[in-house]
This record gives sequence, structure tokens and C-alpha cells, in this order.
Amino acid sequence: MDLLRFITAGSVDDGKSTLIGRLLYDSKSILIDQLEALEKQSRNKEDGEIDLALLTDGLRAEREQGITIDVAYKYFSTPKRKFIIADAPGHIQYTRNMITGASNANLIIILVDARHGVVEQTRRHSIIASLLNIPHVVVAINKMDLVDYSQDVFNNIVIDYAKVAKTLDLKDVSYLPISALKGDNIVDKTESLKWFDGDTLLELLEKVEVAKDINLTHARFPVQYVIRPQTEELHDYRGYAGKIISGIYKKGDEIIVLPSGLTSKIKSIEIGGREIEEASAPQSVVLQLEDDIDISRGDLIVQNINKPNVQQDLQVLLCWMDNKPLIAGNKYLLQINSRTVKSIVKEIEYKLDVNTLEKNYSTNSVGLNDIVKATIRTASALPFDSYKDLQVNGGAILIDETSNVTVGACMIQ
Repeated sequence: MDLLRFITAGSVDDGKSTLIGRLLYDSKSILIDQLEALEKQSRNKEDGEIDLALLTDGLRAEREQGITIDVAYKYFSTPKRKFIIADAPGHIQYTRNMITGASNANLIIILVDARHGVVEQTRRHSIIASLLNIPHVVVAINKMDLVDYSQDVFNNIVIDYAKVAKTLDLKDVSYLPISALKGDNIVDKTESLKWFDGDTLLELLEKVEVAKDINLTHARFPVQYVIRPQTEELHDYRGYAGKIISGIYKKGDEIIVLPSGLTSKIKSIEIGGREIEEASAPQSVVLQLEDDIDISRGDLIVQNINKPNVQQDLQVLLCWMDNKPLIAGNKYLLQINSRTVKSIVKEIEYKLDVNTLEKNYSTNSVGLNDIVKATIRTASALPFDSYKDLQVNGGAILIDETSNVTVGACMIQ
């Protein structure tokens, strides 16, 4: 059973929490004790209905008391697929939180209030989805019950958002009329929206193809661990353990180890101690090579075709995540997959306005949640792909050497 990771985004009171709650409630993914607690907390509501927003809002309150950020993730499954929902805040002051939550999402649900249509916050979330190259976008036009389930209102919002999608070059965009509060078109179709002949939200989430999002042409294998048992029966064994992040590897393939440029052939591929003829992303494997060459954690094993860039100067879009400002000349550790190198931020070219995509070139200092175009020079050559072409080998983080805190998220251009 495959896994879909998705994130929800919307303005305040667009119904994001209610949507997640309704999805969990109507798909029967809430435990009995959770349901009883919800019923107790909802007793004061005038209409007596369960307040589904409490499923996530309660967790937000806990987070404010210092509980781990992991509670922002909700897990559920249906007979067809497993799901992880990233519930990240969408305000401009929480840009770093949204980028963290959306960085490995297959899909984003952008909520639009049917009464207000496409607003500034809608554009901001769409811009972030575009920057992060999220493959699938669902525009959920919520609160249709408050506009009498008007098809005209829905159609006008679709027309408005289509202009935004075209400007940002968003590829796979779907539009749904819903009412999270009433449960219309979330899990089940209802009479109120009988004019809409598309899928419900859950049907769409179950159908969206994530297998096609995996790149199988650019073979990338970052070494995580070198296995040397050095026992009598495995005296000469040397295996390289890691996860294939893209592409396909076969026994006998000619490979190059980067950044050193050493070459060899694949002698064997193992999964769970069993030899196989070929493996592909996203499998975790152990590779053995025909030659004894110097390979260590962080090296990248690739095929002789579709090779990545190998250089020291990186052009990146950088989201700054630290309270201390970023200043040109600052030094950090840069990590991409399992490779970590020393680096320096050489130049800050411009600051990007996440509302309008305008570029501000007169900037030297960068504050929390700012997104900038910067040049980073690493202490040694680094194998990488552009984030747009191959996300899994084009994203990196900056780490403060003294505190070991992640201070920046990079999208290599």
C-alpha cells in the first residue's frame, strides 16, 4: 500500500482544522476515546454538533505549551492508501514552518473561502507550492453552504485561480466545491452539490498518482554507511548501505563515485541479506562493487548517464529559519542527503516577496522567514541536481556549527 503525504493551507477561519477533522471523522479514522472526548468538549455548541476543529486545534494549544512539533502531523489510512497530513500554519510569519511541512509533500490542499474567493493568502500559499515544486495542487473551495451551494460562485473562483496557476506554472491542479462543516463532498457526495460530477476529496486523494512523481531516469544513491564486518566468513566484505533516492540500479551497471570520480561496476545488490538483480527508488539497499575503492558516508554513487553537477559554488533559493539574521560572509555547515561540508554564504543577490514574487536587490541582512537568492561556496566540490529537475538531490539545509541548529532551507537552482 503506497503513502500520500499532503499539506493543507488556508487563511485564518477558512476551515482548515474543520476539514482535517471532517476527513478523519467521516473516514472513520478517529478512535472511540477521541470521539468521546470531542463530544464532551462540544457540549456547549448551540446546535449540539461535534466541533471537528478540536481534533487539530487541541494539538495546536499543546504545541504552544512546548510540546514537540511532531503533533502537527496526523496519520490515517483507507483500504486503498495510507496518508500523512502535515498541518502547518500558513501566516507569513510562519513561512519557515510551512516550507518545513511542505518540503516532502506530494500534494497541497489550498482552501479558499467561497464568500471571499482568491485572496492574498491564497496567492502566498500558491507561490510557496510553486517554489517547492509540489507536484499536485487541490483547490478546495470551502463553505459552499454559506453561498447556497452556488455553481456560479464556484465557477468564478475557478476562473480566478486558473490565472494564478498559469502565472506560477502549477501543473496538476484540481478544483473541488466542499463544505467541511456540513461534510459535503469530503468523503461522500451529497444532494447539495449534485451539480458537481467530479470526485469527492477523499476519492481524489486515493486516486492521485504518486508513483509517477519518482524519477527513475537519474540514478542517485547517497552512501549512508559502509559495512565492514571483518569476520572470518565475511573477511573481505565491503558493502555500501543507503536509500536509492531516484533511478534504477542493476547488477553489472557501470557506476561513478562522486565527488571523487572513481569508477567501478556493481557486483551485487542486497535487500535484507538477499541478493536481487535490480532495485529502484525508494528502496533501501546494500551495494557491493567489483573494485576496492575509497568510498565513505556522503559519497554519491551514480550511473554514467544523466550525471549531476559537481562544483563548489551553488546558486540557491534560501528560506531563513533562525532568529539571528543571515549576513553575507557567515559560515555554516551545508548538508545535502548524507553529505555534510563546510560552507560560506558569499553573496545575497535579492530578497523575494512571497506575496508578489517581486525581487528586492538592496538587501544585505536577512531575517527570520525571509526567502532570498544567494550564492554559497562549499569547502569541497559537491554533487547536486537543480531542485526543479530532481528535488531529492536538489534540497539542502544550513546548520549552525556552534549550536547544531538548522538555520536555513536551500533549493538549489
